Amino acid sequence: MRLRPRLKTALLTLALLAPAVVAVPAAHAAVLPPNFSDRVVFSGLTNPTAVRFADDGRVFVAQKNGVVKVFDNLSDPTPTTFADLSASVHDFWDRGLLGLELHPGFPANPYVYVLYAYDARIGGTAPTWGDACPTPPGPTTDGCLVSGRLSRLTASGNTAVNEQVLINDWCQQYPSHSVGALLFGRDGALYVTGGDGASFNNVDYGQYGNFYAGNQANPCGDPPGSVGTALTSPSAQGGALRSQSPRRTPVTLDGAVLRLDPATGQGLPDNPFASSADPNLRRVVGYGLRNPFRMTQRPGSDELWIGDVGWGGWEEINRLVPGGGRNFGWPCYEGAARQSGYEGAGLTMCAQLYNTPGSVAAPYYAYSHNACVVSYTGCRTGSSSITGIAFYNGGSYPAAYNGALFFGDHSRNEIWAMMPGANGLPDPAQRQCLVCVDSSGGGAGHPVDLEIGPGGDLFYVNMDNGTIHHIVHTAANQSPTARVSANPTSGSAPLTVNFSGTASTDPEGGALTYSWDLDGNGTFGDATGATTSRTYTTAGTYTPALRVTDPQGATGTATVTITVGNTPPSPVIDAPSGAVRWKVGDVVAFSGRAGDAQDGAVPAAGLSWTLLVDHCFSAADCHEHVVQTFNGVASGQFTAPDHQYPSSLRLRLTATDSQGLSASTTVRLEPQTVLLTFKTNPGGLRLSGLGFNESARTTPFSVTVIVGSANSVSAPESQVVNRSTYTFSSWSDGGAKEHTIIAPSVPTTYTAYYRKR
Repeated sequence: MRLRPRLKTALLTLALLAPAVVAVPAAHAAVLPPNFSDRVVFSGLTNPTAVRFADDGRVFVAQKNGVVKVFDNLSDPTPTTFADLSASVHDFWDRGLLGLELHPGFPANPYVYVLYAYDARIGGTAPTWGDACPTPPGPTTDGCLVSGRLSRLTASGNTAVNEQVLINDWCQQYPSHSVGALLFGRDGALYVTGGDGASFNNVDYGQYGNFYAGNQANPCGDPPGSVGTALTSPSAQGGALRSQSPRRTPVTLDGAVLRLDPATGQGLPDNPFASSADPNLRRVVGYGLRNPFRMTQRPGSDELWIGDVGWGGWEEINRLVPGGGRNFGWPCYEGAARQSGYEGAGLTMCAQLYNTPGSVAAPYYAYSHNACVVSYTGCRTGSSSITGIAFYNGGSYPAAYNGALFFGDHSRNEIWAMMPGANGLPDPAQRQCLVCVDSSGGGAGHPVDLEIGPGGDLFYVNMDNGTIHHIVHTAANQSPTARVSANPTSGSAPLTVNFSGTASTDPEGGALTYSWDLDGNGTFGDATGATTSRTYTTAGTYTPALRVTDPQGATGTATVTITVGNTPPSPVIDAPSGAVRWKVGDVVAFSGRAGDAQDGAVPAAGLSWTLLVDHCFSAADCHEHVVQTFNGVASGQFTAPDHQYPSSLRLRLTATDSQGLSASTTVRLEPQTVLLTFKTNPGGLRLSGLGFNESARTTPFSVTVIVGSANSVSAPESQVVNRSTYTFSSWSDGGAKEHTIIAPSVPTTYTAYYRKR
């Protein structure tokens, strides 16, 4: 999902984490409005991506790995596996099972809809890649081709007994901008979104796919060429321009919003392009979107409100009104302005939009990556990815929120409310925090789905730590939040453990009293006070608990697990060492082992590896993406991926012993970098499109990139400086006006030559 490479994202599998020493009902501290609290209702999930609530009380959760879990109710701590589609799902980078929806008549109409990256090209048979992407072809070089699949599952109790494939489309060359969201409208139609499947590193109009011998250029077969023919500007209509495919032939479903018959997956007869002979175009009601990851419907209307994940500049909320057919402009536009990289590429499909006023619908609201959404001390900027959106329609929250639009950002770890204006629509000028970062950097975790649940309250999915959260409002006194820490949490008997509840809080600031159940038998009163200790003399697993009580008698409880007679294993990464410096495409071998005081050597089956990219918007603003996991092996290899600089790799080894205790160790691997300098002749002209969505810049300038990375650069056809017009002539490296530079290993200067006319 590339939610985006800079998120992103952050797709950390909970099972790979070392045992937590702090148990917190809300997994992080955050700032919420008065009388609101953030509570975890489900935990222990593996990369959850979406949640849905059935009328009979059941709760369905989609996991990125292709598994759908079902809880009997909000109090059920142990889910049942409803469906396991993992053999068909390509769970790699941002790809996976991303969309989930229940039939509005569920369970009488026993249908559960899923939307996922299918591990095969359109019309192929999974698995093709097996949750990986080798080099060649390279995930961000030629790309590992997959498709998208929309299916209807039939429920028999808590088990799916049939998968009916409704659509297999959405050609995806690169590991992001995959499929998106599912939503039933009040009109009974099934709405579906999907991303453009294009490169997130460079301007991509279909020219990629033939860097490695034996790989096919233009693997999606975009016009005006065919599979095997690389596209060129200005006529190219592939890559990110698949989002504009309703303006070409054939039409694909990439970068679009669909309105479907939920029984057949076909377009409905009152759709805006219903008279077309193309079945895909008949499905489309909106297009020109980059990664429309989530959408919602405004209560009392048929309007769709779409959160579209941007590139380097803007995140968008787009309003699709009844009648549809709107073009939101990507990749020719981002936010309300022209996208400089694609404009500089001189593409005919973009020029047609630029020359036709009114052909593109501007975002209802867009926020810049360089600005706070809500201004306060410590508010987040930089890395951004709008990954959740939902309307509040009444319930226990204050009446002022009725009609408010909640939207969340996975990278900024925040959820905001756009409050309604005088006309009843959300007013972009009235934005406020719902869950925002606190002084320690806590916030809403990494939300990837916002949903209205029982009672009208807001729930959200934190993919990174495997939790589902409930935003609760209590008009009167709120319950305190208990937080307990323990040190150590495991060891040989006798084991003395020191406990602390000093991090517990009361929303009203009242003084708390403390009561401990130290032996885990369910009876409190073993100790009082904010801190205490206990010595465990008998081997076993204990679950001590802390109960805190505020002055009004409201309580909160937290637990922690103590393992006596067992200690976690000690993992060791033998290779690679932290001294390794990689370049894009390098094959890096890894190996490791683990010893355990009780078990001896941990077998390979108890070892798992996770490769992560740490991507930084700035030196102080970094986030992680899971690239790939390797389970049950002591050694293997991976290929260093292409990514915007600054970024680095982390390889994590987790060892789990026979009793389930885990420990992890990590090695950080920095890249080889090179300085590229760009000039024009004459000097002082502008170039655009370099690297990761660089805006047009006045020459000369230099950028640092990773050796071997692909970087697109564009020289405008003509420029006017000091009343003189200059026309592009050539590049010093012999490249086309817009072309891709594979970063060399030595500093290099590139000059664009212009003629004065």
